[in-house]
Amino acid sequence: MASNAAWTLLILAGLANATFGLPMKYVRRWEWENTWAAWTVLALICAPVVMAFSCIPSLPTVYRETGLQAIAVVFLFGAGWGLAQVLFGKAMHAIGIGLTFSIVLGLSAAAGSVLPMLRIGIRALDAAATMRIIEGLALVVLGVAVCAEAGRRRERARTEDARRSGSFVPGLAMALSSGLLASMMNLGVAFGGPLAARASAHGASQANGVYAIWLPLLVGGAIPNIAYCAYLLRGRKTWALYRGASQALNIGLAATMAILWFFSTALYGVASHALGAWGVVLAWPVFMSVIVIGAGLIGIFTGEWRDCGRTPPWFQAAGILLLVLAIVSFSRAQSALQNAGPRQTSALQHGASVSLSEVYVR
Repeated sequence: MASNAAWTLLILAGLANATFGLPMKYVRRWEWENTWAAWTVLALICAPVVMAFSCIPSLPTVYRETGLQAIAVVFLFGAGWGLAQVLFGKAMHAIGIGLTFSIVLGLSAAAGSVLPMLRIGIRALDAAATMRIIEGLALVVLGVAVCAEAGRRRERARTEDARRSGSFVPGLAMALSSGLLASMMNLGVAFGGPLAARASAHGASQANGVYAIWLPLLVGGAIPNIAYCAYLLRGRKTWALYRGASQALNIGLAATMAILWFFSTALYGVASHALGAWGVVLAWPVFMSVIVIGAGLIGIFTGEWRDCGRTPPWFQAAGILLLVLAIVSFSRAQSALQNAGPRQTSALQHGASVSLSEVYVR
């Protein structure tokens, strides 16, 4: 797949992820935990199970031959990512939407890109690509921070009550933890190479081998989310809402959320593979950036920025522009890696500690 097509798929993946939560606005008579629990079961358990068993021949044999350790590593990365989602919600309640988004997405974009890069080995990068990646990461962090400031100013313009429930210090700690843990989805993909390789050896197509990674990764992510939803359903006594009216509508909306989210995840896997051995390094921060851009544009079109004055929308536009520049920088980094030619390939084969080119054996 040409690199231009890969970037197009990556942008589509980010936009799909940015829009997956939109159906929640139309849910009737359910509380948040009712919708989120339904989405978790459909997106993180049902979808990967169906896709893995339907697209990979002899899936139990694939896992048996790969070994429990490789599966457990991917599963634990998924559980860490799932815990990040819970901490994100708690941090947002404690320190506010703007600061939480700034910390979580900024750390996730940076850690999810830098850690796989260190695993490959920094020696495999040439100077031009290194500078473009560093430039891109800086623009991502700055762009997310500006978007977060826009959100903070919007909320302040709409209400005089700036007080938040809970303590700032624990909320800040949860946001920092969530940002680091959120990058574990990308790390799970990076470390799941043996699963995809074994699936390919058993006859899975090049486009389907990655589902062997998604299954343990997403099921691991489902565990903390289900546990937290069950805690809320019991504590708030909202289990009974599943027996009320609007069930068909709400389940349909949750299914739409699941399809959009899983579609975005699958496209991310295809795009990062198409970008080559450094795909998981370059694609993750771009994926995060497109999500923020998409969510910001959706917020503008759905009227979330009305009645907040002129300044917050300008901050939001500036943040989106910085993220667009970050995407351009990562694209140039990928071009620099391609232009390195045989020297780059040799570095990946002999100078790197572990090559990520085996992550997607298709």
